[in-house]
Amino acid sequence: MANVDDITDDTFDSEVLQSGVPVLIDFWGPNCAPCKAIAPHVAALAEEHDGRLKVVKMNVHENMKTAMNYKVLAMPTFVVLKGGQEVARQRGASGGIQGLRKLVGAHL
Repeated sequence: MANVDDITDDTFDSEVLQSGVPVLIDFWGPNCAPCKAIAPHVAALAEEHDGRLKVVKMNVHENMKTAMNYKVLAMPTFVVLKGGQEVARQRGASGGIQGLRKLVGAHL
């Protein structure tokens, strides 16, 4: 079963930039209702693409450095990185799991 790992500013480089597979980052906040609503879909996506996609969550309130570097202006924001480079982005939770599938699909 795939996990959605929590990452921090300190672990970002090793967990995301050095990943051998594409990474979906869920930039979220603890008081964000849309973030909570889409969380089960994020977990389901991780399960669907286990071994082909790494899925991580980053609390923007506790990790402002990385959120600022990636210009996260709203929550949730989803960023796909491949080979350490941003290849796709989605702001907001609309679209549910279908929206997330579309976001990552071309990069697997």
